[in-house]
Parts: sequence; structure tokens; C-alpha cells
Amino acid sequence: MSTVPITPSQLRVHVRWMIRRDMPEVLGIEHAGFDFPWSEEEFLRVLRQRNCIGMVAEQGERIVGFMIYELHRNRIHVLDFAVHPDFRRQGVGRQMIAKLVGKLSAQRRNRIALLVRETNVPAQFFFKMVGFRAVEVAREAFEDTGEDGYEMLYHLDESVLAPPTAAVNRIARRFGG
Repeated sequence: MSTVPITPSQLRVHVRWMIRRDMPEVLGIEHAGFDFPWSEEEFLRVLRQRNCIGMVAEQGERIVGFMIYELHRNRIHVLDFAVHPDFRRQGVGRQMIAKLVGKLSAQRRNRIALLVRETNVPAQFFFKMVGFRAVEVAREAFEDTGEDGYEMLYHLDESVLAPPTAAVNRIARRFGG
């Protein structure tokens, strides 16, 4: 699984580096999409780190999605990922994931990792649909609520991952595998 399929009927977006003047629209998407949104200070603190990158999905002159990720030696770790509610289910998230997958290589970074709240079922299904697998439950992963999260992983070479086990835990029941 080396690419994320994109269908012709989706809304086409341009995924580019985030710049400072994008922040008001990014914050708007963040606040529209999450019960516990990051503040502007949190965005700036994260983006000042040398290994953190922000990207936006632009449709015309409007920012319709964004992602913040960290580069590590052998993986990309997504810290924040959102699509404006008015533009969901139109392929924007798929195109952003495709951009990340394009940054992977067998020789260096060969996987993308992220953490999804246990209560964020739409995000869990989205990431499963684009090739991620829930690999671990992170207990009390979110400080703001104390809720658990699911660590999800996209691997450039899916064969490296262990075969799925019988459906005996919450992750397996939720994702049917």
C-alpha cells in the first residue's frame, strides 16, 4: 500500500506549507472541529520546534484543512489534522494524507503515526479508510479529559505489520479486525 487512492469526483486542493497569515483560518478550523481545540499559543509553540511542520489544504483562496506533524528518524508523527466541517467527505483529508504518504520512503521514514481520541469515531474510520491500523490503546492519553486514545499507524510496507489477531479487544471490535 504505497498510495492513498484519490477519486476524480473529489474537491481538488493544493497542499502547501503553512505560513503565519494562515493562522486565523487554521484556528477557525481547529475551533469548528474539536471540543478541546489548540490555542494559537499552542500552535506557535509546536511550530517553532525544528522538526515540526505545518501544512494547509487550500481550495481557491480558502484554507479548508491543515495538518501539523513532526519528523522523526524513521516516522512522521501527526500531531493535529483537521478539515473544515463544510468540506468533509470531499477528499480533502485524503489528499492531505496522500501528501504525507508521498514523503515516505523504504530507506528512511517508512511510517506515519498518530493518536486519535477514543470518542472521535469519525476520525478513526477516516484513518482506517486511508490505510491506517489501530495498533495500541494509549490509556489516559489526553490530559484535558483523561480519555484514552488509539495509536494508529500507516506503514509504507503493510507486510511488515503483524497479521491481525482475533477480535478480542475494543480496537479490534471497533475496526472489525
